[in-house]
Amino acid sequence: MTSLIPHPEAEPVSAQADALAGDLRALVGKLKRRLREQASAGDFTPSQLAVLQRLERDGPATVSSLARAEGMRPQSMGTVVAALESAGLLTGAPDPADGRQTLWSLTDAFANWMRESRAARQDWLARTIEARLTGVEQQELAHAIKLLQRLVQP
Repeated sequence: MTSLIPHPEAEPVSAQADALAGDLRALVGKLKRRLREQASAGDFTPSQLAVLQRLERDGPATVSSLARAEGMRPQSMGTVVAALESAGLLTGAPDPADGRQTLWSLTDAFANWMRESRAARQDWLARTIEARLTGVEQQELAHAIKLLQRLVQP
């Protein structure tokens, strides 16, 4: 686990790198807010969003496996899952490998809503790029994205 507090023996970063980091962090925050405005994710807690996204990405899972994946106690995850089920977003079925457990998955209606929501955000961003950036600027953005991808590589 990396520390959030700089180490005293760490070399200081340049003023330019520090300024770029601040600008990038602020910009990413604004972009996330604009994307959320395009297709509201509803009033979900961070834990609920994490479960919904994990089930969409990885498919059905038990409460125990969701708890492990999210670093939560199974009892806490059970509360999250119960709230999502009562909201009609999740459905449970017996686990074929262990009938004592329940495999939870997104309801078809909610899975469709998530896909439509993602498509709406993608469409907004693509149209905004096309409307506000010239072809040359779009090429510059493509280069910047490659640089940003390098920042998040392990």
